[in-house]
Amino acid sequence: MGMPMELNTMIVTKGKETREEENIFRLSKEGYRLYPIDIPIDVRKTIQSDSSGTAVIQKVEWTSGETIITYQLLSLNSTN
Repeated sequence: MGMPMELNTMIVTKGKETREEENIFRLSKEGYRLYPIDIPIDVRKTIQSDSSGTAVIQKVEWTSGETIITYQLLSLNSTN
């Protein structure tokens, strides 16, 4: 039996991220997802929105049907 998995090339937060430290955030997503690690990728609030910044994913955890990522925000685009 296979395991359904989704490949993501950007972080889409939908406003559900939590701050762990100054520039370190944690985000939980439903289902199993694969993300690139240790390379800069876009951070967006929604798939259709403009980029709100750039981050590097430091850790990906799969557990009980969800994916938890820990990422460091490298740059933040102005919301003005």
